[in-house]
Amino acid sequence: MVNRNLGFKMSNNEIKKLKPEDAQELFDCSNLAFMAHNSIAAKEFLKKIILDIEKKVKSQVKVREEFLKLLTIPGIGNILGLTIMLEVGDIGRFPQVSDYSSYCRCVESKRVSNGKKKGENNKKNGNKYLAWAFMEAAHHAAIWSPEIKRFYQKRKARKHILVARKTVANKLAKACYHMLMRQEPFDVTRAFG
Repeated sequence: MVNRNLGFKMSNNEIKKLKPEDAQELFDCSNLAFMAHNSIAAKEFLKKIILDIEKKVKSQVKVREEFLKLLTIPGIGNILGLTIMLEVGDIGRFPQVSDYSSYCRCVESKRVSNGKKKGENNKKNGNKYLAWAFMEAAHHAAIWSPEIKRFYQKRKARKHILVARKTVANKLAKACYHMLMRQEPFDVTRAFG
């Protein structure tokens, strides 16, 4: 609304800081101020609901030590960390990192022989919730971590944006596997050196 009606852009952080009463100061037209007030109030209301849901979920889930390690990964917060912790279960059931990465749907499913594609495997194999969690984590990590952002920008310059994001998701999944196997916190230089 600000960009369309006032002709300038506001950053997401500036918009997040707005309170419903700030709408009157932004817009001269009473209808626009009314709509902006309602939009800001809806954002505040949804933010409160999300926090309540997170509290309720965390109170009902027995948090394991891995959860705290997962929170050290940029882009992974409470909900994504809980999703990964609950969907993975015992990390020892994956003998190799490639098995885990495949289970998270972070790699292509195709058969190659002598450098030629011979067919595709089932793309639906694996866990769709882990696929979602690592794609979300990749999206947020590419925004907030300078090292991951640099890696992501290089990939995005050469490939499609979704391929670049999937590459970051795969790296995060592999880092997650090694972290959980070794019981150590995330080290961005080892994963995205």
